Amino acid sequence: MTANLRGVPAPATSSTALLTDMYELTMLQAALHGGVAERASVFELFGRNLPASRRFGVVAGVGRLLDAIERFTFTDAQIDYLHSAGIVDDDTLDYLRSYRFSGTIRGYAEGECYFSGSPLLTVESSFAEACILETLALSIYNYDCAVAAAASRMTIAAHGRPCVEFGARRAHERAAVSAARAAIVGGFVGTSDLEAGMRYGIPTVGTSAHSFTLLHDTEEDAFASQVASLGPGTTILVDTYDIERGVARAVAAARAVGGELGAVRLDSGDLVAEAFKVRAQLDALGATTTKITVTSDLDEYAIAALGAAPVNSYGVGTKLVTGSGRPTAALVYKLVERAGADGQMQEVAKFSTGGKSTVGGRKWAGRVLDAAGSATEELVVSARSEAAGLAALEAAGARPLQVDLVRDGVIMEEHRGPDALAAAAERHQVSRAELPYQGWRLSEGDPAIPTRHVDIDNRQVLHG
Repeated sequence: MTANLRGVPAPATSSTALLTDMYELTMLQAALHGGVAERASVFELFGRNLPASRRFGVVAGVGRLLDAIERFTFTDAQIDYLHSAGIVDDDTLDYLRSYRFSGTIRGYAEGECYFSGSPLLTVESSFAEACILETLALSIYNYDCAVAAAASRMTIAAHGRPCVEFGARRAHERAAVSAARAAIVGGFVGTSDLEAGMRYGIPTVGTSAHSFTLLHDTEEDAFASQVASLGPGTTILVDTYDIERGVARAVAAARAVGGELGAVRLDSGDLVAEAFKVRAQLDALGATTTKITVTSDLDEYAIAALGAAPVNSYGVGTKLVTGSGRPTAALVYKLVERAGADGQMQEVAKFSTGGKSTVGGRKWAGRVLDAAGSATEELVVSARSEAAGLAALEAAGARPLQVDLVRDGVIMEEHRGPDALAAAAERHQVSRAELPYQGWRLSEGDPAIPTRHVDIDNRQVLHG
C-alpha cells in the first residue's frame, strides 16, 4: 500500500448546536421558567456496564467533543428555525442566542482504558449550560469509544502487525471520518479516508481496486500501468483473476522497471491458505522483500486466525466502523449533584429497577496497580471536594485518571489536534499494557479489572 504522510488538520466551522435532542431545549425552557436553570450542577458521562464481550473500554472522541463544544453556538438561522417550529418560547430563544459553555469539564484522557462506572466526563456548570450538551457528548463518545474498543481488540489480535482503516464506504460519510480517528486511538496506523487524513493528520493509504484491473485489456497492462505511475514499491491487488498468475505478473511488472514489488494484496478466498501459498511463491521467485497485506471483511477473530500465516498487514473496514458487533459503547449522561434552594450542593441519583439506577455525587477515579505495575482495580471515589477525592486515591495507591479538558469555558488545547491524537494512541498502548493478561482475551468474560466505589462523605442521596 502507498502511504501519504502529509496530514494537515482542517477544522470544521459549522455550528453543532442542533445536534441536540428536542427535550434538552424543552427542559431548558421549563427550568428557566421555574427559576432553577442557573443552579450549579454536576453531570457525569459513564457506562453502567461494559458491552458484552468487551473486557475493557477505550476512551475516544475527546478531541472531537472539544471541537464540537467550541462550535456549540446558535446561529440566526437556527434560532429562526426553533422559533418557526415552535420548539421553545421567546425567553428560551433569548437565552440560546448568547449561549457559550462557561463551565468546567474534567474527564479521562483520550486513549485510557475504562470500566463499568468510570466517570469518563464530569461536566460542572449551571444546569442550563450542561443539560443541552447531553446528546452531543453521548453521540460522540458512544460511537468513538465503540470503534476504538474494536480497533484495540483488532490490534491485540494482530500481534504487532500494522492495521489500516478501510471503512469509509461502509459508514455514513461523516461517521467514516470519525471512525478513522477513533481507530488511530485504538492502535491503527492509517486510513484510506482523505478527509480524515486532512482533518486529523492521519497517514493515508491506498492503491487500486479490482475495477482498475478490469479496465485494462490484460492484467499485465493493468499492473504495468500501476507500477509506472506509483513505482515498484506499490501494492498490487492480485486476486481479480487467478492469484498465482497475478503474483507472477505483479513481480514481473515491478522488475521491468528495475525494482522489487512492495506488496501484494489478497481480498478473497481462504486467506490463511492463500497467504501461505503466495509467500512460498514470492520466495521461490526471489521476491523475499515483497510483503502480503490482506483485506476482505476482517474482524478481530479473523485477524487472530491469520496469526500463524505469513501476513504483514491488515486492512479492516466494515467490522471496524460498526464496532465489530458493538456499535455503541452504551454510555449515559446523568445529573449526580446540584445546588439546593439554599445554595448547598447535594447528591442526586436515579433509583429504579432493571439496572438503570445511578450513583450520586461527584466522583474521582484512579487505577490501582500492584508492585509489578499491573492494574488490579478501578477505584471510583465520591467526594465533596477534589482535594478529598485525590487524597483518597493517593492513600489507595491509585493513579489518577481525570484531567482538565475545559476550565471555566476555556478549552485545554493539549487535548485536541494531531499531536493530541498521537499522544492518545501512545497513552492507549500504555494503559492497555497495564491490564492483566485475561483482560486481553477476545472471548466474553468478566472485565479485565473490577470497579470499586467508595463514598468517603457518606452524604444522603436525594431522590423522589
